[in-house]
Amino acid sequence: MATRGNQTGHIRKRIDGTWEARIDTGRSPTGKRRTKSVYGKTRKEVSDKLTRLASQKLDGKLIHDDQTTVADYLDLWLSGTVKQTTRPATHLSYSQNVRIHISPALGRIKLAKLTPLHVQGFYAEMSKAGKSARMLQMNHAILRRALSRAVKMGVIPRNVCDAVDRPTIEKHEITPLDAEQVSKLMTAAEGERIYPLIVVAVFSGLREGELFGLEWGDIDLKSAKLEVRRTTVDLNGVVTTSPPKTGKGQRLVELTKLAVDALTAQKEMLIAEGLESCPLVFPNIDGTYQRRFGPFRSGFKAILKKAGLPAIRWHDLRHSAATLLLSTGCHPKIVQERLGHSTIGITMDTYSHVLPTMQREAVDKLDSLFTKKKKRI
Repeated sequence: MATRGNQTGHIRKRIDGTWEARIDTGRSPTGKRRTKSVYGKTRKEVSDKLTRLASQKLDGKLIHDDQTTVADYLDLWLSGTVKQTTRPATHLSYSQNVRIHISPALGRIKLAKLTPLHVQGFYAEMSKAGKSARMLQMNHAILRRALSRAVKMGVIPRNVCDAVDRPTIEKHEITPLDAEQVSKLMTAAEGERIYPLIVVAVFSGLREGELFGLEWGDIDLKSAKLEVRRTTVDLNGVVTTSPPKTGKGQRLVELTKLAVDALTAQKEMLIAEGLESCPLVFPNIDGTYQRRFGPFRSGFKAILKKAGLPAIRWHDLRHSAATLLLSTGCHPKIVQERLGHSTIGITMDTYSHVLPTMQREAVDKLDSLFTKKKKRI
């Protein structure tokens, strides 16, 4: 008859008179329950062995001898958890990194036998091959997330990535334009088809995909507001839309007069081009969605050159919008809301270069306030 000891396993006497203790070791990647058994001549002998197994299980050292390889598990994870819970672009990115980098290096290793040394060696080989620090960090994040799911399912007892040094990357230096440079940019862009897009980008801080996903139904020119409801996703050459990535991404943005004027001009231009029935605010000339690396980029580079400005990225217009707001004394919380950052910490960290100036201005104002009061006394 089988007995249970403190719910840590089962002990039973076998037909041949020997004893067996069995403990649950979790589930396989396919969901099948797995167990490990030990045997002995007496009940006390197997009970002692069971106690040791239970202790190993609590310490995360009890690993079932499974034939599942890292590649097998990653394929299941990608087709199941990732495909069902992430955006298509994320699934594609994960799949490409697993196929090109992770599986060729670690795929043949048994999942239960994967060690921190294997993972650290994988990073070292990538670095030796000249892969960027950002690429290493991305693969680390994917592998760690996959193994965390395996731990949660009880497939493996611990995540070996937690014992590996996380690849570090140097913080990317943003290159926003100041007020004078923005004026030069707009002057150089006047008369160009891209002009309204540049103005709205600078004065709204919207992401590229959010700009291209804008529809006229999202904009109220009379009250000078627009609502961010979607973003474009460029996947395998096909452009679709999806809701913003985070809850903060869907937001209401107040517009400056310059932005309202630019949008009014944009509407008039679309009518002149025969696109008055197109719901998109910034479509291609044929009324389709703008592509991430579409013709507008070459036009933007030409305007930068014409204005005598540095060759910044398009995304730096978003950084310019935030920097200009902060430099006027706008509270970082407002900047966070306009940009759609998930936390104010992201805003503060990204634009920390502006904060020292803000602090000096705040101290000067405080000084001025109490100097005036002292004079009155």
